[in-house]
Amino acid sequence: MPTLPTDAAPRATWLPPPGSWQYHVLLGAAGMLVLGPLGGIAAAYMNFSLGFFVGGQVLAGILGSVMTAGYGASGRHGANYIQTAAASVAGMGGMAVVLQAMTWLGMAQPPMWQLVLYMLCIGMFGVGVGMLYTPLLVDRMQLTFPSGLAVANILRALTDPALLRRSVARLGGGMALGLASGLGAARVPWLAALDLSAATFGAGMIVGARVGVAALVGGLAGWAMTPWFVAAGWLAPGEPYRKATFLVALGMIMGAAVVDVSLLLAQAWRQWRQRRGTRMQRHPAPRRRPGMGWVAAWALLWGAATVAAGVAWFGQPLGFQLMAVLLVLVFALVNGISVGMVDQNPISSAFVLSVILMAAAGLRAPHVGLIAATVLLVATAEASDMQQDRSTGWRLGSDRMVQFGYQVAGIVVGALVAVAMARLFLQAYPVLALDQTSLPADQQPARWTSAMTYKIVGVLHGLSRSRADQYVAVGAGLAIGLATALLRRAILGRPAWQRFAQAGRGGRAADFLLDAVILPSPYASSFGGFVNLAAAGWMAAGGVVAGVAAAAARPATPRQGLPQDMSTASLLGGGLIAGDALAALAIGVAGLLSVTGV
Repeated sequence: MPTLPTDAAPRATWLPPPGSWQYHVLLGAAGMLVLGPLGGIAAAYMNFSLGFFVGGQVLAGILGSVMTAGYGASGRHGANYIQTAAASVAGMGGMAVVLQAMTWLGMAQPPMWQLVLYMLCIGMFGVGVGMLYTPLLVDRMQLTFPSGLAVANILRALTDPALLRRSVARLGGGMALGLASGLGAARVPWLAALDLSAATFGAGMIVGARVGVAALVGGLAGWAMTPWFVAAGWLAPGEPYRKATFLVALGMIMGAAVVDVSLLLAQAWRQWRQRRGTRMQRHPAPRRRPGMGWVAAWALLWGAATVAAGVAWFGQPLGFQLMAVLLVLVFALVNGISVGMVDQNPISSAFVLSVILMAAAGLRAPHVGLIAATVLLVATAEASDMQQDRSTGWRLGSDRMVQFGYQVAGIVVGALVAVAMARLFLQAYPVLALDQTSLPADQQPARWTSAMTYKIVGVLHGLSRSRADQYVAVGAGLAIGLATALLRRAILGRPAWQRFAQAGRGGRAADFLLDAVILPSPYASSFGGFVNLAAAGWMAAGGVVAGVAAAAARPATPRQGLPQDMSTASLLGGGLIAGDALAALAIGVAGLLSVTGV
């Protein structure tokens, strides 16, 4: 874990001492009452108007570091706690689309307190499941989590004057470029035509060329198969290939995860047996308390509360509610791997797939499907946020339990913000209550497209006509991911291949082609199935640029005084992500002010 020698820098005298109750009150108020609701408003507006929202980690990290700068380098921990709470509030605010979907389906609105408590139970369950997978994804697999790395670098730089002097040009330059491109793409036609995404380009710089090129390979494969999808009836002419490939992509991640998790469990079992045998040969030592036992108990408690709330307040069949809770255990891992690899959380795709699986189990009522699949949508989003935040905390050395407490507190406020934002927007703009899935094309609202709600309600309306090709797509992806993961283990994992890859330029080139093009990681190539081809191209471009720059800079003098993961590529990439997030926030707030007449 990276540590810095400047942790003991003196704090400003007017600030409360770290660890005191005044300290936590200051941080909690900043994260939950100021930055979190601000991000929640922006997230709700973006989901209602566009159908996607920008996560709050990066934005809250920047603003939080300003508030804790008086603590010196150790202020990065406080800023991390602020952004953890704020990101939870903002993420829950974006889930206001669930209540919009209820309105589109004609459901009677339950009492506000029931909605708040239901969202609270699901969010608490999601945080527990996310924390349960943290040792696997963050500690063992050590996934990149590009936004988490960007936040860590921003907090290090902005709270430590020494680091700031060394990194300000790269970090600040990236933020300026990201902000300019984000604002320009909304106003400059030729930039909009390029589908320019500074955040995606920055994520590519962080994850590298092998992951970026693999994502492009996945996108090109889907694009090339578009005529086949149309001929098979999976797509109508003119529809984008990702409308079919997102199910294949989810299946690929699941197939690869089966291999990796099985190998990790087998390794853990062997290590446990070996340690147990060693202890028995020596002296019977007292057993260590399982460090994650309390997390499992937390997830079990809130999972049971989620099931009980759905059954008691919304009349849910017990079987589908239990199925939804169990599916969270799968998708929190699958989506967490996707976030860790390529900074993409396909929560709406997980929602769609969960509805498809429930339909296979006999679900036919859209109202039942919405309440059950809401568990997947909210819990998976918060679990992935938990893993992203913990990746930042792991890099900074922040206290895990304290960070968990801030995440939990953020869920409490976020549940209130989600319901409040939904009620506010739906009352202020009656057009949001119209079911756009049943409106003709000439009556579709131009400003409030609500693409995520459209996808959610659309798949629920299609429950009665569930098609076999959906199951084929998921099954095909599962088989591809499983086979690819096994082949990669068999070839790339062989010592003979590794020696060949390190022997010279030809070996390195062959290794790159096999790793990124011929047998790309299913986690990376699946990204191309979730997004359009331009987004996959920007991811690949960022990775290639970072790789070329790193190769050219090898003869240079090594960096002095910077943690190993604060490379030029990660600083620039993180700055691009931050700048693009700032641009999205500015556009969202400006749009909200314009429609309210302020």
